[in-house]
Amino acid sequence: MNDSSARNNPGRRSGGERVQHPRLKLLVLAILCALPLTGSMSLWLHGVSLIPLAAYGIVSVLAFFLYWSDKRKARADSWRTPENVLHAVELAGGWPGALLAQQVFRHKTRKVSFQLVFWLIVLMHQVFWIDQLFLGAHLFALF
Repeated sequence: MNDSSARNNPGRRSGGERVQHPRLKLLVLAILCALPLTGSMSLWLHGVSLIPLAAYGIVSVLAFFLYWSDKRKARADSWRTPENVLHAVELAGGWPGALLAQQVFRHKTRKVSFQLVFWLIVLMHQVFWIDQLFLGAHLFALF
């Protein structure tokens, strides 16, 4: 999309436009990552498991590239990555990479149903780590 079409369609950005309010968005990302990072590091440092820490990093990179690929496919009007695949990767620990990709590529940010599921996944991760770190892991022991 060229600059003139971006001006005529205020909902679309041109390719050269930067993320708006990057410091604020990075702060929000850092705050949201604090519990999972603290919990994952705690598990690793106490010799329990390195898997959660590694999973968040590796799966976030995967999520970032899936969003990038899906955005390219959307622009090329080709076969897209199914939303349930994106959500599965987010649920597996890739939500930090997905959140970053959403802002960098301005992808999947306006679809309310998608955002609702995405933020429920983020909330589930936050509640899980609050339970693990502060409530003695009682909430998720039922599952």
